[in-house]
Amino acid sequence: MMPLTMAKAGETVTIKKITGKDEIRLHLAELGFVVDSEVTVVNEIAGNLIIQVKESRIALDKTMANRILIG
Repeated sequence: MMPLTMAKAGETVTIKKITGKDEIRLHLAELGFVVDSEVTVVNEIAGNLIIQVKESRIALDKTMANRILIG
């Protein structure tokens, strides 16, 4: 497993684990970041990511993206 920040732009990856406090994991789940779902990295700017989750695009800062582990 590696953090989401390691994925390249245009790459579709599967979420394997989400780390952090309960309220952070719940917030990410509400945004659509759940284990075994697929997300696509749209763009990366200075470590911050724009992610395609289902039909939405969501911007994540580097610290939040590091909590999402992909495999």
